Amino acid sequence: MSTSLLRPPSLLRLLGAWRAQDSAEPAYRQLAQALRMLVLDGRVGLNVRLPGERELAAALGLSRTTVAAAFDRLRDEGYLESRQGSGSVTRIPPGRAETAPGEVDTTTGGNLLNWTHAALPAAPGVARAYAHAVEALPAYLGDLGYDPLGIMVLRRAIAAHYERRGCPTSPDQIMVTNGAQQGFSLLLQWLAGPGDRVVIDHPTYHNAIQALQRAHVVPVPVGLPRQGWDVDAMEAAFRQTSPRFAYVIADFHNPTGRSMDPATRRALVGAAMRNHTPLVVDETMVAMGLDFAPPPPVAMHDPSGRQVITLGSASKIFWGGLRVGWIRADVQTVAALGRLRTTMDMASPVVEQIAVAQLIDADVGLGERAGQLRGRRDHLLGLIADRLPHWRVESPAGGLSLWAELPRAEATALAALAESLGVRIAAGPRFGVSGAFERFLRLPFTLPEEQLEAGVARLVEADARLHARMPKGRDPLAMALDADRLI
Repeated sequence: MSTSLLRPPSLLRLLGAWRAQDSAEPAYRQLAQALRMLVLDGRVGLNVRLPGERELAAALGLSRTTVAAAFDRLRDEGYLESRQGSGSVTRIPPGRAETAPGEVDTTTGGNLLNWTHAALPAAPGVARAYAHAVEALPAYLGDLGYDPLGIMVLRRAIAAHYERRGCPTSPDQIMVTNGAQQGFSLLLQWLAGPGDRVVIDHPTYHNAIQALQRAHVVPVPVGLPRQGWDVDAMEAAFRQTSPRFAYVIADFHNPTGRSMDPATRRALVGAAMRNHTPLVVDETMVAMGLDFAPPPPVAMHDPSGRQVITLGSASKIFWGGLRVGWIRADVQTVAALGRLRTTMDMASPVVEQIAVAQLIDADVGLGERAGQLRGRRDHLLGLIADRLPHWRVESPAGGLSLWAELPRAEATALAALAESLGVRIAAGPRFGVSGAFERFLRLPFTLPEEQLEAGVARLVEADARLHARMPKGRDPLAMALDADRLI
């Protein structure tokens, strides 16, 4: 298996503010915790060779002994493997698979709360939809079962869903995919190639960033202001970088939860038209409105039907296990994507497509779960206001998580320390490029209230430890040097 090399400048950007200077925690432990988190949250992939100890020590301004001790700790834990001539390569310890939301990780003594997933269990009606699909399946068994665009009953249901939202759509404008992520991968392969640029709102969905980087496509981040979107900055990026397309999350944005108002949607489409930049609009969170229903789709402002391509998904609203998504675009684009898809896989499973058609036709939305989510959101906001009042958190209008702003740029360090205290959280840089958002954490409110309370309690302890003051009379620099020498 080939091994990629992570250079020191890239690793330093990923590490961000990994070291708390006023913490009594030894430097080697803080470094090991930060590197472990990079592997666990996917910002450093598996089978990646880290810089050598001497090279990394020089880049970080540490002694080689400190870096060696951090690497030794990671080897003992199973996160690094040393190979003759290949240096230290990243690994995941045996049995350390990602746990489901709210589950505990038995490899750490059954005490790790996984607080990284913004997703819900299956909605009421999913089992009934599967039962209906099995009953309806015989009508499809006389066909081959290979339809790269999706079965017509589901394409009609999705088109009707757009019609109900005020956006006229024909079934020929719909292509069914194995989740929105496959849809994004298809669009990326069709629209862009290595070295091309793609404009993104910033922060954004972490898997979209990873897909761009793995395709060697350059993300061009346009920062989100305190409120809304900066369309002028987006248009400037369109003019200055000539991107192949722009990727935006207009509805209950992940991770911030904000929603784009109709005027901004109209202005964004206008900017894209003037600069001939296709817009890929991610609507996977569109059903997650808590305070209000979302505005009509961005595609409604595209009278030609050729400027806006929309991604949708059944995963967030119904169940992640369904793995059914879709692309809405003009007929020619859908046909081209169908031909491209046959080089990757042939079609989506028929039973799941029938089930999703049944669920979409029912048009139940969040239903009673909306009230439950609002309660959990407000409960988490109250916990943070009471126990971490120095954090800044605004109540999102929808979505599944809070975007918490810390007083200092130390999200990676806090996440690493929290992991050692039994809670796994997603640090802000996971949702940005070049180490951005070190002052932010994403905190989903999808867990039961007692687990939210447990998670906040552990974050309070991690925050306190991170800012524990040195003993009086001791110089912090001298103590840091002492810690380096003791290793």
